[in-house]
Amino acid sequence: MDAGEGQRVGCGCNEVGGYSMNGRRITAIVALAVFGAFMVLACLFMHPFGTTPESAMDDYIINNCQNETGANNAVTSVVFDYRGFDTLGEATILFTAVAGIMTVFRRQLHE
Repeated sequence: MDAGEGQRVGCGCNEVGGYSMNGRRITAIVALAVFGAFMVLACLFMHPFGTTPESAMDDYIINNCQNETGANNAVTSVVFDYRGFDTLGEATILFTAVAGIMTVFRRQLHE
Protein backbone atom coordinates (compact mmCIF):
# COMPACT_ATOMS: atom_id res chain seq x y z
CA MET A 1 0.00 0.00 0.00
CA ASP A 2 1.49 3.42 -0.93
CA ALA A 3 1.00 6.73 0.83
CA GLY A 4 -1.92 7.68 -1.40
CA GLU A 5 -4.13 4.80 -0.21
CA GLY A 6 -5.09 6.19 3.20
CA GLN A 7 -1.89 5.57 5.10
CA ARG A 8 -0.24 8.48 6.90
CA VAL A 9 3.31 9.36 6.09
CA GLY A 10 5.53 9.99 9.11
CA CYS A 11 7.27 8.17 11.89
CA GLY A 12 4.09 7.69 13.91
CA CYS A 13 6.02 7.57 17.18
CA ASN A 14 4.54 10.77 18.69
CA GLU A 15 1.03 10.70 17.27
CA VAL A 16 -1.86 11.35 19.63
CA GLY A 17 -5.39 11.46 18.29
CA GLY A 18 -4.20 11.63 14.69
CA TYR A 19 -2.01 14.70 15.23
CA SER A 20 1.75 14.69 15.32
CA MET A 21 3.07 15.99 18.65
CA ASN A 22 6.14 18.00 17.72
CA GLY A 23 8.31 19.88 20.21
CA ARG A 24 6.58 23.23 19.76
CA ARG A 25 3.15 21.82 20.41
CA ILE A 26 4.32 19.97 23.51
CA THR A 27 6.04 23.12 24.81
CA ALA A 28 2.90 25.17 24.18
CA ILE A 29 0.71 22.65 26.00
CA VAL A 30 3.07 22.51 29.00
CA ALA A 31 3.31 26.33 29.13
CA LEU A 32 -0.47 26.66 28.93
CA ALA A 33 -0.92 24.08 31.69
CA VAL A 34 1.57 25.87 33.97
CA PHE A 35 -0.09 29.24 33.26
CA GLY A 36 -3.53 27.75 33.96
CA ALA A 37 -2.31 26.24 37.22
CA PHE A 38 -0.92 29.60 38.36
CA MET A 39 -4.18 31.34 37.47
CA VAL A 40 -6.23 28.79 39.43
CA LEU A 41 -3.92 29.10 42.45
CA ALA A 42 -4.08 32.90 42.25
CA CYS A 43 -7.87 32.76 42.31
CA LEU A 44 -7.93 30.31 45.22
CA PHE A 45 -5.53 32.30 47.43
CA MET A 46 -6.86 35.78 46.62
CA HIS A 47 -7.97 37.97 49.52
CA PRO A 48 -11.65 38.85 49.61
CA PHE A 49 -12.46 42.08 47.81
CA GLY A 50 -12.20 45.18 49.99
CA THR A 51 -10.13 43.68 52.78
CA THR A 52 -6.44 44.30 53.36
CA PRO A 53 -4.27 42.22 55.67
CA GLU A 54 -2.08 45.16 56.69
CA SER A 55 -3.00 48.84 56.42
CA ALA A 56 -0.30 50.66 58.42
CA MET A 57 1.38 52.12 55.32
CA ASP A 58 -1.96 53.09 53.79
CA ASP A 59 -2.99 54.92 56.95
CA TYR A 60 0.38 56.72 57.13
CA ILE A 61 0.14 57.95 53.53
CA ILE A 62 -3.47 59.04 53.88
CA ASN A 63 -2.77 60.94 57.12
CA ASN A 64 0.56 62.55 56.11
CA CYS A 65 0.68 62.97 52.33
CA GLN A 66 -0.61 66.55 52.22
CA ASN A 67 1.72 67.75 54.98
CA GLU A 68 4.83 66.01 53.59
CA THR A 69 4.35 66.58 49.85
CA GLY A 70 1.98 69.50 49.51
CA ALA A 71 -0.21 67.56 47.05
CA ASN A 72 -3.97 67.46 47.57
CA ASN A 73 -4.26 64.13 45.76
CA ALA A 74 -2.83 61.10 47.59
CA VAL A 75 -2.23 59.14 44.37
CA THR A 76 -0.23 62.00 42.87
CA SER A 77 1.86 62.31 46.01
CA VAL A 78 2.67 58.59 45.97
CA VAL A 79 3.58 58.49 42.27
CA PHE A 80 5.63 61.68 42.07
CA ASP A 81 6.99 62.20 45.59
CA TYR A 82 7.19 58.96 47.53
CA ARG A 83 8.10 56.84 44.50
CA GLY A 84 9.68 59.50 42.31
CA PHE A 85 12.84 57.59 41.40
CA ASP A 86 10.80 54.53 40.46
CA THR A 87 8.59 56.65 38.19
CA LEU A 88 11.67 58.27 36.64
CA GLY A 89 13.12 54.81 35.93
CA GLU A 90 9.89 53.65 34.29
CA ALA A 91 9.78 56.77 32.11
CA THR A 92 13.41 56.20 31.09
CA ILE A 93 12.69 52.59 30.10
CA LEU A 94 9.64 53.67 28.09
CA PHE A 95 11.61 56.41 26.31
CA THR A 96 14.44 53.97 25.49
CA ALA A 97 11.97 51.42 24.08
CA VAL A 98 10.30 54.02 21.87
CA ALA A 99 13.66 55.33 20.64
CA GLY A 100 14.79 51.78 19.82
CA ILE A 101 11.62 50.99 17.89
CA MET A 102 11.90 54.24 15.94
CA THR A 103 15.51 53.41 15.05
CA VAL A 104 14.56 49.94 13.79
CA PHE A 105 11.67 51.23 11.69
CA ARG A 106 13.75 54.10 10.30
CA ARG A 107 16.36 51.59 9.07
CA GLN A 108 13.67 49.49 7.41
CA LEU A 109 12.21 52.49 5.60
CA HIS A 110 15.59 53.43 4.09
CA GLU A 111 16.34 49.92 2.84
